[in-house]
Amino acid sequence: MRNWLILYVLAACCFGSRAEENVRQPTEDVMVVEGHPTTLTCLFDTTSPSPYLFWYKLANAKPIFMLRRDTFSPGETTTEFKDRFDAHLNVTGKSVPLTIQRLQLSDSAVYYCALRPTVTKVYSGPLQKL
Repeated sequence: MRNWLILYVLAACCFGSRAEENVRQPTEDVMVVEGHPTTLTCLFDTTSPSPYLFWYKLANAKPIFMLRRDTFSPGETTTEFKDRFDAHLNVTGKSVPLTIQRLQLSDSAVYYCALRPTVTKVYSGPLQKL
């Protein structure tokens, strides 16, 4: 019996950006068979000739940084996503599709791309009020 996974995609508005910058993820949800690959689409508009694009996974209502792609470097991918997750920035086509290999049940989540970092700090302990 095949296990079906549903991946949800969410277009994240460019936090703190100009009105002419935005991202679009045309597919709202994707059904994929476990063990198969899939690609999630992210299209962007920006006036920057060298954009930075970010992919995130929402887990327990918290965004988890997955990877960053830009025109100046190979980008950055968090260790837990290096083996099966990849994205290639296409500046001409204004896209940065996310490919997930060998889908697992734990991959069922909401994924979104952004032109700006949406996770900037992680606090490991309780915060104190001063």
